[in-house]
Amino acid sequence: MRGFLEPALRQTPNELQSAYSEMSRGRRSKLAAAAQTDLVKASQWARGDAVQPEVATALEAQVKAHVAKKKG
Repeated sequence: MRGFLEPALRQTPNELQSAYSEMSRGRRSKLAAAAQTDLVKASQWARGDAVQPEVATALEAQVKAHVAKKKG
């Protein structure tokens, strides 16, 4: 009965992480390469898992740039 007295911890990704996870695999790998990381760490970031802060900030910048480019 693990967690009997506590609510389940659920990871909630933010808007950028959700936008990243909705992209195609090719686009995700290109953004991960531009952020100088690999697809595995980028996917972990998109799920809300713990990643290094440098990786998270680089991925956020790349996704923001892609979303702005797509809108404009």
